[in-house]
Amino acid sequence: MSPAPLSLEELRVNVANGSIDTVVVAIVDMQGRLQGKRFDANYFLNIVVEHGTEGCNYLLAVDIDMNTVDGYEMSSWSAGYSDFAMTPDLQTLRHISWQPGTALVLADVAWHDASPVTPSPRQILRRQLDRLAERGWLAYVGTELEFILFDETYETAFEKRYQGLRPANQYNVDYSVLGTSRVEPLLRAIRLGMRDAGMTVESAKGECNLGQHEIAFMFTDALTTCDNHVIYKNGAKEIAAQHGKSLTFMAKYDEREGNSCHIHLSLRAPDGQPLFAGERDGGVSPLFEQFLAGQLAALRELTLFFAPNVNSYKRYAPGSFAPTAVKWGQDNRTCALRVVGHGAALRFENRVPGGDANPYLAVAAMIAAGLHGIDNGLELEPAFVGNAYESDAEQVPATLAEAATLFGGSAVARAAFGDDVVEHYLNNARIEVAAFNSAITDWERVRGFERM
Repeated sequence: MSPAPLSLEELRVNVANGSIDTVVVAIVDMQGRLQGKRFDANYFLNIVVEHGTEGCNYLLAVDIDMNTVDGYEMSSWSAGYSDFAMTPDLQTLRHISWQPGTALVLADVAWHDASPVTPSPRQILRRQLDRLAERGWLAYVGTELEFILFDETYETAFEKRYQGLRPANQYNVDYSVLGTSRVEPLLRAIRLGMRDAGMTVESAKGECNLGQHEIAFMFTDALTTCDNHVIYKNGAKEIAAQHGKSLTFMAKYDEREGNSCHIHLSLRAPDGQPLFAGERDGGVSPLFEQFLAGQLAALRELTLFFAPNVNSYKRYAPGSFAPTAVKWGQDNRTCALRVVGHGAALRFENRVPGGDANPYLAVAAMIAAGLHGIDNGLELEPAFVGNAYESDAEQVPATLAEAATLFGGSAVARAAFGDDVVEHYLNNARIEVAAFNSAITDWERVRGFERM
């Protein structure tokens, strides 16, 4: 894991000179959001650093609206909705310059007997990283996260029920320097804020949907990338709000292109030696072929960790740059899995996750699938050439309900994550499906109010 962007000693100095007075301690919930508390910086240094803090365990057992819901073993009314311990991971401590005088640190959660809370997203990823470490391997990951930006505050967007919002760009600005310059003050503020928070910013570019943009960051070890991902996602919303704008990472905001979260993954030895490059056709190693074969074999049954919401599945449409076919190809954007780079830069890109994916769960699923391929010696099918949308390949699940059924019956998921984790996230999916099925949509009203 990369060193902390802000050391504890540096924090003490900044608190003493008055430049930092607040420390946010946050955990990552099932939805990939930051939940936590703001501490007086002196209290954090004097008490929380040594003793940690606590939070209600319902933080890992609520729906998107923070409603308490039934069906979770770890948290319920009958169990009293007790606390769990929140222990700051000081490797994640950093200054967040977009909030005056503020530092932030992510925390891991544990029960009061110090045992880990296994359904915690960070713990789920740690378990898969431990499985790699047992073999002497490290995972390196980069995430490419898109958002749609609006010339609306979050408050006015809410009042409008998120309808009729004005996008920040009125035409397709994919790669357009002119189009992106219209919103460069905000993009620059986000880039500089993330740089101050210890991230290595690569670039910003426009995308296809109206007002759609992507800010890319340098790959690093898997846990650090996921930590940076959730902090960036939260920070981008906060910075947008400060500029009188709003942005969304939802997978499919409208009928145009959705927001993706393409995830690039490679394996290395502790000395940095790349493990995917080799002497086989295409410059790949046997390990790479088996790891990629595992992705294909387990993709459908692990899609719940790539696409966790009802809306996630609206992305998957032919010709949308979101995949429908469970195929892999050499630099082929019509496939679910795209192999890019060569030599030390050889990696594969999973194009299934959307902007709403929880990165810890998605990366954990990719590692679990890869190890399944290695442990079972799976052979990699030939690369697909052509338009995979028109192939007869197996399809990415079409609905959250279908993905949940596949996940619940997955031997790969249960072996990798444990029954408790599988049942926890199955319950979350069931609740989301039930909530959607009971809702009356604007589409139904428009079509049916007069004409039915």
